Amino acid sequence: MAPAQNRNRAPKVSVLFLFLTSCSLQHSSSSAQSSPVFACDVVSNPSLASLGFCNTSLGIDLRVGDLVKRLTLQEKITFLVDSAGSVSRLGIPKYEWWSEALHGVSYVGPGTHFSNVVPGATSFPQVILTAASFNASLFQAIGKVVSTEARAMYNVGLAGLTFWSPNINIFRDPRWGRGQETPGEDPLLASKYATGYVKGLQQTDGGSPNRLKVAACCKHYTAYDLDNWKGTDRYHFNAMVTKQDLDDTFQPPFKSCVIDGNVASVMCSYNQVNGKPTCADPDLLAGVIRGQWKLNGYIVSDCDSVDVLYNSQHYTKTPEEAAAKSILAGLDLNCGSFLGKHTEAAVKAGLVNESAIDHAISNNFATLMRLGFFDGHPSKQPYGQLGPKDVCTQANQDLALDAARQGIVLLKNTAGSLPLSPTAIKNLAVIGPNANVTKTMIGNYEGTPCKYTTPLQGLAAVVATIYQAGCSNVQCGTAQVDDAKKAAASADATVLVMGADQSIEAESHDRLDLLLPGQQQLLITEVAKVAKGPVILIIMSGGGFDISFAKNDPKITSILWVGYPGQAGGAAIADVCFGRYNPSGRLPMTWYPQSYVEKVPMTNMNMRPDASNGYPGRTYRFYTGETVYAFGDGLSYSTMNHELVRAPKIVAIPLEEGHVCYSSNCKSVDAVEQSCQNLNLDIHLRVKNNASISGGHTIFLFSTPPSVHKSPQKHLLAFEKVFLKGQEEALVSFKVDACKDLSVVDELGNRKLALGDHLLHVGNLKHSLTVRI
Repeated sequence: MAPAQNRNRAPKVSVLFLFLTSCSLQHSSSSAQSSPVFACDVVSNPSLASLGFCNTSLGIDLRVGDLVKRLTLQEKITFLVDSAGSVSRLGIPKYEWWSEALHGVSYVGPGTHFSNVVPGATSFPQVILTAASFNASLFQAIGKVVSTEARAMYNVGLAGLTFWSPNINIFRDPRWGRGQETPGEDPLLASKYATGYVKGLQQTDGGSPNRLKVAACCKHYTAYDLDNWKGTDRYHFNAMVTKQDLDDTFQPPFKSCVIDGNVASVMCSYNQVNGKPTCADPDLLAGVIRGQWKLNGYIVSDCDSVDVLYNSQHYTKTPEEAAAKSILAGLDLNCGSFLGKHTEAAVKAGLVNESAIDHAISNNFATLMRLGFFDGHPSKQPYGQLGPKDVCTQANQDLALDAARQGIVLLKNTAGSLPLSPTAIKNLAVIGPNANVTKTMIGNYEGTPCKYTTPLQGLAAVVATIYQAGCSNVQCGTAQVDDAKKAAASADATVLVMGADQSIEAESHDRLDLLLPGQQQLLITEVAKVAKGPVILIIMSGGGFDISFAKNDPKITSILWVGYPGQAGGAAIADVCFGRYNPSGRLPMTWYPQSYVEKVPMTNMNMRPDASNGYPGRTYRFYTGETVYAFGDGLSYSTMNHELVRAPKIVAIPLEEGHVCYSSNCKSVDAVEQSCQNLNLDIHLRVKNNASISGGHTIFLFSTPPSVHKSPQKHLLAFEKVFLKGQEEALVSFKVDACKDLSVVDELGNRKLALGDHLLHVGNLKHSLTVRI
């Protein structure tokens, strides 16, 4: 979303009890609002019952067609913008399309407010930490809770029904300020997250694909992952992306979101891709999203994107051309006012036909129809009985705690360090600028949480603590080393809670380096030198850091990465530190050394390495250099054994008679439908927890394909999260679609199945699979 718009962000508050004061000043209107916004109120206005679009017995297409034909051109244009118009003669009230629900109902965007009626909502971990759980069922469960709370708030006039979440961009570069919002660097993980979270938000209890609980939106389409770096910002950036990288890395999450998740909306981004603004590119919008993927819903611009492509990128000579090009490219809704101001003139100038506007608003109206917006009072509809009692329930808050626990990643653990014993530890030194934070834990695109449990509060609930901030904030200009050392020297164990916050990494703010800010490293090292017991370093951040110094320091006995862990972050940290929860999170992104960003410009979009100029590539799939920690890294308090039970050794691809590959030495064949039928492979594994304590475990199934078409050195085919009691074992099966999962994308963007040996990896297990014709 565009920070330039003043309405983008409601006031932020750092503690719950301050919220009501702030809210009463800033959102006095929302406190008074107690009824939902909806059309076709036939109880108050019986004459509306005769209108076709209010007739719930008709199909959606007929209802939409009836509505559109009743509108004047000027009225139609008011439905092209997020702050949509009202048509009182037809019983249609104003509706605000822009609400957010990245990891809980958010106060970002003008469509949602908190008030004394609903003072807060459940704040789940920032997405990057939830992704670290690698638990697809959790992704959906969180979405389901968020949509329930959203509907409850809608019913009392505090929220809309259209939520512009999730962010499923690939975390391509570790410096990106918005990487925290994403599911990480892997296209498969991002795809599974997108599908799961969207289903959780959208699916109704009846399961009809034509009804929506709330409408989700996958963003920002496409190849968007730079905000503001060394003078290049997202409003002016032209992402030069190869066809291979586009279809292999950047597009898969959006394709899954539309096809598998049946998402109701896709948001186009600010940047250009290969010289064209995404919101005015007919190939990307009408061609791919609606044409190839068959989007059932609407395409919306990022906020002010149409204004940006005209005023900042100078893509067209006139504002009317910008409006026309965007609508003709397939844009249905403009977050902002640009289309509201310039579309009528574009029609009069003959740049766009009214029929194109009809098409755009039809997609918007159809989405609102699926939400029940035109079905009369919500109290008479499914979810109409939800209300404030259904927000911040204990079950919802418990899920926020569990999500944080599942995501936390144990990166280092020396024998005798974690878990700490609550009886042996009489006093605990808790040190660091993030040790007692509240707001930092919920990241960005946040809402007011039900409550907070800070790291200090979580740990202090278990044992006696000595607290020293060590730095006045995460910038840590001057560390108060002496007081921190004194605390560590007298405590039985020391926990350092360090890292970042939105002043370090955020929307419109990318990092320049991967080092801990200011004097954080000095504080950590000096404290570790004098600590008499175990030293646990906790990094709270969205992106990774080069913490090689801590990884290699024997005095630092354990390292945890906790992302931005949400409202219950402190309780989750304490549960992991004291062994009440066995950590099972795995890194969803590579942690690079500082040397990486010193030689790789953020503006270089190429995923693959280039030996000719020393370019090392990006993400675990292509990066050839050293890492601080690798994608998928993460330890546990228990050890798990894998045993391969069943896997094929040969896959034969059926080709038509006379195919050229029978007479020549082909390295790959097209992964096309006729060759791919019934090519599902069953891979069965036995997993055993060798420890006495129970724990979660993620099984990763990777493949190293033959070296053709600059293929990935390794890529994730599937993953599964299992929870095993001590000494318990389980059988895990993966169904691998040979053409979909084993294929690679060639230089022209075509899917190819590489012939030869594919090496499958699960943990330390390796299995060779030969693909032949």
